[in-house]
Amino acid sequence: MSAGRDACWVILPIAQQASGAWIDTLLHERLAAAYAKRGFPGDGPAVRGRVEVFRDSDAEALVNQRFYQRGWTDGLPIVAPTVYRVQQMLRHSPLAAREVIGEMEPMRGQASVERLAANAVMAGCRPEHFPVVLAAVRAMLDPAFNLRGVQTTDENVAPLLVVSGPLAEQLDVNAGLGVLGPGWQANATIGRALRLIMTNIGGGWPGVVSLAGVGQPARYTLCLGERCQPPWPPLHVEAGLAAATSAVTLMRAECVINVTGDLDDIADVMGSAASAFSLLHGGRVAVLLAPHTAARLAGAGNSKADVAQYLFEHGRIAPERWQRLWVRREIVPSYGAPEWVRRAEAGGSIPVVESPDHIVIFVAGGDAPIAQHAYFPTWGFPACRITLPIIAARG
Repeated sequence: MSAGRDACWVILPIAQQASGAWIDTLLHERLAAAYAKRGFPGDGPAVRGRVEVFRDSDAEALVNQRFYQRGWTDGLPIVAPTVYRVQQMLRHSPLAAREVIGEMEPMRGQASVERLAANAVMAGCRPEHFPVVLAAVRAMLDPAFNLRGVQTTDENVAPLLVVSGPLAEQLDVNAGLGVLGPGWQANATIGRALRLIMTNIGGGWPGVVSLAGVGQPARYTLCLGERCQPPWPPLHVEAGLAAATSAVTLMRAECVINVTGDLDDIADVMGSAASAFSLLHGGRVAVLLAPHTAARLAGAGNSKADVAQYLFEHGRIAPERWQRLWVRREIVPSYGAPEWVRRAEAGGSIPVVESPDHIVIFVAGGDAPIAQHAYFPTWGFPACRITLPIIAARG
């Protein structure tokens, strides 16, 4: 419950390990050093337990201040995860509050449903968003996502979350004009909830465990809807789910690159240094196609597979250019490159992925006759494209 403006009873968003150790206790010394570098005051170890009471003339402002000082936020103001707000979130959960759906890397925090709900509240999610958050977290816990690598790398990779099916429209997950934001609560808050969960449950605190050299805006949120009408089947149908099912598809995105033009323009961007880590690790890249372009291509008899094949054949790097890339000169000699890259290099033309099947294509954006697309190069291994259904709440 919440006792008015002068008191906030909040569910703590920070996780414990199975042993009972608190994530922020384990990282406290490194956290203090990071705060010193960043100029944050820090406020020492937090109260230990499920609930903490904050009393002040503006208790919610105090929650914001303390959570920020403890490293529990993404730097933006949060919604205080009061007991009441978390209970409202849990009303939309298909799982019990105390159920643990897995351990989150790298600190192996116990991802209990209640703590996930607290982070979703903090992100600004509406209660009806919570099943989407849960499905996304389940996808993130799949070993194929390589959460430990995503959390600890010095690269700038972020989760790319695409929501498809009827629920995306019901929740107003934007799949149209301005799909990559800003302006839509569902897109902004569902993706933000994942970042807060990665921070508070997995322990991926920036500058402490997460060592991304410069970061990227997508590390705040990268969640969008997919246009599911014809001409092509949406991602969840491609994954074998029924069209009437709602689902999330999770991938890894090293960055987001705007491409205005046609398939050849997308291919040119793909066949550049932007795809260096695809060549180093292998993986799956994603291409967002504008609806107008998708309709034109489909009208000419092209399937998604045809488009992927075209990009595979034309989005290539010449061996002499590959030799000049920093990744090739500095990393490959000690780390190695995939066998398919070595074969392609010897053959005189290097695709940015091993197979056309590793180019994931989906349709999103405005209906205007404008050829505005996005390319999402990948990072890390193994090849990752995880699609899971969104499970409805109990009762």
